[in-house]
Amino acid sequence: MILPLAYYGNPVLREKGASVEAVTSEIDQLVEDMFETMEGFRGIGLAAHQVGKPIQLTVIDIRTAEDRPSTLELGGKEADPHSIMPIVLINPSITPLNDPIQGPEGCLSFPEIFGEISRPDKVRVKALDRHGKPIEFVCSGLLSRAIQHEADHLHGVLFIDRMDRATKSGLRDELELLQDKTKSAIANDSAS
Repeated sequence: MILPLAYYGNPVLREKGASVEAVTSEIDQLVEDMFETMEGFRGIGLAAHQVGKPIQLTVIDIRTAEDRPSTLELGGKEADPHSIMPIVLINPSITPLNDPIQGPEGCLSFPEIFGEISRPDKVRVKALDRHGKPIEFVCSGLLSRAIQHEADHLHGVLFIDRMDRATKSGLRDELELLQDKTKSAIANDSAS
């Protein structure tokens, strides 16, 4: 089922996500719905916060982004990043392995808003998979960027928080319009 997205201005996007203690049938259904939602909105990553659930859960699938390469190391050996797609990360921990570089980002919670964001290109990821089993890998490129972007969501951090002042200033009108529209929609839902 495609779930409604939480847009900028929705307070859930600023909440710190609760740790997922067990992979229940509800979590399993949420994962399925999140993949369907991500695909329906043509995204490559989606955090549970973006569908109104402030928990440490994200889904990622970079296979449609053929123009932005990624690397993957599993058990110290080079692997095809597509071999682990689509991927579910529960309670992820991210360790940067090199200096930040600039790269383009967008976000489903910010339709049609994009910016250059500075992030480490290579990271080590530790998490639980969709079955609650530990996984660990090293990645770079788009996969690294997508994982860091989604992991930020799980801590209430948005990609606009990582924009430089000039970029964010240039988007001020669009951001205020989106925030006002979201708050208005939430108020209308509460009134009905």
